[in-house]
Amino acid sequence: MIDVTCAIIRNEDNEVLIVQRGEKSDHPFKWEFPGGKTTEGETNEECIVREVSEELSLDIIICGDLLPVEYDYGHKQIRLIPFICDTLDELPLLTEHLAYRWISAWDLDRVDFSEADIQVAKQYIGSLKEKPVPEKKEKSDTAQPAIDDVELQTMINSMMSMEEADWVATSAVENPAIFLKLLEYSYASERKLAFRASWTLTKVCDKNPEMIYPYISEIIEALPKISNESVRRSFFRILSLSNLENLTGRYHGLLADYSFAALNSALSAIAIKAYSMEILFKLSLIYPELANELASSVRILMEDGSAGIVAKGNSILKRITAIPLDQRSSQK
Repeated sequence: MIDVTCAIIRNEDNEVLIVQRGEKSDHPFKWEFPGGKTTEGETNEECIVREVSEELSLDIIICGDLLPVEYDYGHKQIRLIPFICDTLDELPLLTEHLAYRWISAWDLDRVDFSEADIQVAKQYIGSLKEKPVPEKKEKSDTAQPAIDDVELQTMINSMMSMEEADWVATSAVENPAIFLKLLEYSYASERKLAFRASWTLTKVCDKNPEMIYPYISEIIEALPKISNESVRRSFFRILSLSNLENLTGRYHGLLADYSFAALNSALSAIAIKAYSMEILFKLSLIYPELANELASSVRILMEDGSAGIVAKGNSILKRITAIPLDQRSSQK
């Protein structure tokens, strides 16, 4: 019996990621949940995080699990160990699969899965039907209580779903003290806490982007000092969605340098490259002479890029054409 982990990866729209196997695989052209075999001395949790990173260049956060599925394919017997995971990444980099799709969980029963994955899909759909709706607290007009660091950190570290993260984000919108704690925890040395806090912070910004504006310069200053790639991804996403016009020229310059470095680095995650494109396009509207450099970097990246990065690159290139040529060639 071979132990194999798999990930039911959900995005912010609660869609699920599925990937298609290659022609020369054990199950040619079948769809599956991404994952792979555990190695000696590795826990199942460590395995699925590693496999998804290696196969798809995605950062995931494990939110739960399902019952293992045992299946006899004749030539091999496997124990498929499913984990329910969330991610902020939308653009997987395929290294072993033919294609990927984000689909509604309710459409999983229509997918041409491998046999073991069919059972995992059925189990996941069943879990959705039984899942209770999270209780929402009523907004209060009374003064907000003091924030208990230990309690809040425990809550963030134990979040098990997008719904829970959304609840914390809503609380942060209503109580700025929680928002400031999320920002503080995003810089923490504890990697899990920092990732989950920055991940939740992006949801705060989706709900009320104005809350982050006073802290954008602080985030830009911090970017080169952050070694936690998951936090960097969250910060790049926040910046890509923010209004950058009111920053000073110094911060425009720093952000352009950091974004071009991320875009041109072979080590940057695909999502960070996509967010960097968006940031640089916004800066090109302020400094049109950046547009040509951005277009050149995007074209180079698209030459060997995944389908997702090519689609994002084409979108950016199309929008660059709206910037007048005389402005693009001017020097400030």
